Amino acid sequence: MAPDTISGATVIIDLGVDRGEPETYSRPTRPTTSPWFPPAMVALLVLVCAGGSAAPPAPPLEPVFSVPVGPADAYAVTDSAQLLAQTLGTLQSYDLADGRLRWSTTDTAATYRLRTGADLVLVRPWSSSYGQPRTTALSLRTGAARWRHAGRVVSVSGTDVLLATSNVRSSGPARRVQGPVESLDPRTGAVLWRVDVPSTAVLLAAPGHGDTPPRMLLVHDNRTAAVHDLATGRMLATGPLPPANYGGDNPVVVGGMLLLRHPGADGPEVSAYDPQTLQPRWRRPAWDAYEIRACGNLACLAGPAGVRALDPATGVQRWHRSGWRDVEQRGDLLIAYSAPTMPTDPIGVVDPRTGRLLVDLAGWRLVGGPATGDHLLVTRVVDAGAATLLAVAAPGNSWPQPLSELPPGAGDCQAAAGRLICRSGGGELRVWAYRQFH
Repeated sequence: MAPDTISGATVIIDLGVDRGEPETYSRPTRPTTSPWFPPAMVALLVLVCAGGSAAPPAPPLEPVFSVPVGPADAYAVTDSAQLLAQTLGTLQSYDLADGRLRWSTTDTAATYRLRTGADLVLVRPWSSSYGQPRTTALSLRTGAARWRHAGRVVSVSGTDVLLATSNVRSSGPARRVQGPVESLDPRTGAVLWRVDVPSTAVLLAAPGHGDTPPRMLLVHDNRTAAVHDLATGRMLATGPLPPANYGGDNPVVVGGMLLLRHPGADGPEVSAYDPQTLQPRWRRPAWDAYEIRACGNLACLAGPAGVRALDPATGVQRWHRSGWRDVEQRGDLLIAYSAPTMPTDPIGVVDPRTGRLLVDLAGWRLVGGPATGDHLLVTRVVDAGAATLLAVAAPGNSWPQPLSELPPGAGDCQAAAGRLICRSGGGELRVWAYRQFH
């Protein structure tokens, strides 16, 4: 209960249980109108009913189409509102709006993941043999095979650049490579330029800033970093970096700065460098941070001491939350977590500028998939495990707004703009349209 005072009188406002959240979440019901109407309203209703009844409102979760798939078959949702589904070596593309089949091809082998970039689908098959599996590039518009490359091909976010690499096992936004790094022509697969990496290095993209285009950054195992032009492969700058545990997540490029976690004289530190020139900008303690994440325009240090948001240009701390352990950027929304590597246990949607909690997500789980704009889909087990509730979380509402029960048997779900895609127990991918009610 929270007291407020208006004109000297005390008013009690009931905020519910635990941060204003309802005591229980039950099945959503449609709003009903009051049974009492004034005479004028009754007359108006009679006239409306005499002219015909209005169509019932659409349900919050409405089936659109379904696609047969196996339990291990890959599927993906693209930024161009396509559903890519592969089964028994056949890859098909469907329009998420209406289920229309755009194209189908059998010119692929079974793959564990479907990747897209530069208006292509990059298909790399399962491989248990020694060496790198080859990549097949298909047109995202027609499904036609464009070219093949005897190795691994990755796209550079925000560009049409494709890089062929020989990877060393790692994880995170950057990747460990060894051997040649080649830029491929998206139209033909021809090699445009090549940079040789005789020993291991960390490869990551340095986003453009102002009039400066994106660059490729290689941090070699001798602690020498090199900046390359993505258009030509030409080296633009090189310089030494401190000793560090270089890997898939260190260093990272956040907010236009290259940030590196490394040992310091009095404990772990974070240093910032201009990713275009490698000139040092600032250095400060890392507070035992194990990750550096993007937090909107800020850089977040996440670890046992909580989450601290720094201005990447100056290193000045903007906010600190000791009870948090990790954050994740999902489109324009920032999600906070209470424990590292626990994407099923979010705290809530937070304001990246201030760290203020916007939407309480305690007890909810996020639905995966591409960013859906200004909201998220979340689920919660209700009715003692008998049902799973689907809801929308969006700034402006303090907690998720229930939409519907998740259909029985639905799992491995992804959300796209206005669409929910889930595997069903009957060997299908099912697509529903969801609608927000305010």
